Amino acid sequence: MSAPDNQLAMNRPGAMTHSKEASISFYQLLGKVFYAVAAADQRVRSEELEVLRTIIRSEWLDVDQARDEFGTDSAFQIEVVFDWLDDQKMNASSILSSLQAFKSDHPSFFTKQVNDLILKTAKAISSSFHGNNKSELVVLSNLEAVLAK
Repeated sequence: MSAPDNQLAMNRPGAMTHSKEASISFYQLLGKVFYAVAAADQRVRSEELEVLRTIIRSEWLDVDQARDEFGTDSAFQIEVVFDWLDDQKMNASSILSSLQAFKSDHPSFFTKQVNDLILKTAKAISSSFHGNNKSELVVLSNLEAVLAK
């Protein structure tokens, strides 16, 4: 299925289309969300990044056909933003409120399939290094609450 350059076509019947800019913003926000999960204990471990990279390649690339300005699958924006935030050692405390705002403005991105994949990815990241700790469980719980609204 091919989509115009400024549109995103999800790989499912009856899917909504989104602007290229909104799609890129969505994936960049997911990079921030997954960073918030990994950084909940104030340290991002290599195991967490490896799990994220694996899930991006095995599952997120199949979510839609969105491409960035370089022709690369927009799902790679997740990894790019995650890496940048980790390099900058950014504070991730306000990211879930940004997710809630984006969800309010763009609810069609948050299908059951996508919400499930967001949670699956977040849980895989948090459990990748010696299981979940209390800080990560709090972030996961808050993430589930945002996605459920």
